[in-house]
Amino acid sequence: GPGHHHLRQDPCEWCVVIDTRPMRWWDIAHVHRIETACFPEDCWSLDQFWRELAGQTRDYVVADRAGTVVGYAGISMIPPDSDLQTLAVDPEHRGSGVGRELLAAMLKCAHERGATSMILEVRADNAAAQKLYTDVGFETIAARSRYYPDGSDALIMRCRPLSSTAAGVLA
Repeated sequence: GPGHHHLRQDPCEWCVVIDTRPMRWWDIAHVHRIETACFPEDCWSLDQFWRELAGQTRDYVVADRAGTVVGYAGISMIPPDSDLQTLAVDPEHRGSGVGRELLAAMLKCAHERGATSMILEVRADNAAAQKLYTDVGFETIAARSRYYPDGSDALIMRCRPLSSTAAGVLA
């Protein structure tokens, strides 16, 4: 069943399965460690994660690789709209498909809960993240100058409709 695959000893690290599962309170410490590594200038507090996890309109998942939390993502949902609140991958595990798995899980979740579109903000200078989003059908619809605490600009990206996108990502 799910959760048992990490007992298998894989000769190559890249073929260890990435499990996405709902974030639980006991994940918050691991998640916060990744948060501070990824967003040192404007990281969320532990308290913010507790509040997000308790929110009725929120859905958060973690990416688990061989029993270790290597990334997380969350959306806020008020159908037909969904908003990707955050998506982060442990710097040591980047480039191995974790971000794509997390994004796929969020698109699927939003679609199943009745959303027809998803929006997000991404740093204008984060080309890797933008590529991840455009690869699955997000388009830039606006920009916000000085959106981040360090003065960086944000791009607003939107994906709609979600139905075909979610199917395509998860195929």
